[in-house]
Amino acid sequence: MKTPALASLVAMTAAAAVASAQPAQERPPVLRDVGYDQRLGERVSLDLVFRDESGRGLRLRDLFRGRPVVLSLVYYQCPMLCTLTLNGLASALSVLTFDVGREFDVVTVSFEPKETPALATARKKAELERYRRPTAEAGWHFLTGAPGSIDGLTRAVGFRYAWDAETRQYAHPAGLVVLTPDGRIARYMYGVEYAPRDLRLALVEASQGRIGN
Repeated sequence: MKTPALASLVAMTAAAAVASAQPAQERPPVLRDVGYDQRLGERVSLDLVFRDESGRGLRLRDLFRGRPVVLSLVYYQCPMLCTLTLNGLASALSVLTFDVGREFDVVTVSFEPKETPALATARKKAELERYRRPTAEAGWHFLTGAPGSIDGLTRAVGFRYAWDAETRQYAHPAGLVVLTPDGRIARYMYGVEYAPRDLRLALVEASQGRIGN
């Protein structure tokens, strides 16, 4: 017998499979506009303005410090999928010999403009309890932003999502975007589990300015 959480996860996985296997016109309406459009080699505007978990305003360029960046797009009050994505990321990062905040940085951005730095702070605390390395406090950033900045970032990386009025949740893809030190899109990693070997390779390539496939 499935628990409610397991049943939800099964349903979510099935929906994702349907979305990827069917042509857009055959998908359930809420999933037709959901997914990633690959934009490898394109540059994200580093002048987009967000707030970090402390409420401090910053531009994305403030977080690009000569090393690659792993970008995750979530919303902090997401009931399940975003937590799975972040937990999967933390698990993969824990295996790497590279340290967040030393060889690369992680930028997690909420695509829900109503969310606050307080929610970002709570999520950061939870993830850093999973990824216990001292450099992560200064290297894993949790951001919120205004609609214009969110739209600019999601469009730049091809992240398509939609509000589902029936479930009162966002329908959105799960995955990561690895960026070069100058903000170009180097690789996409899909799903909620990430092979540490693949993540390491993506970071090495991105650090050299190489674009994956």
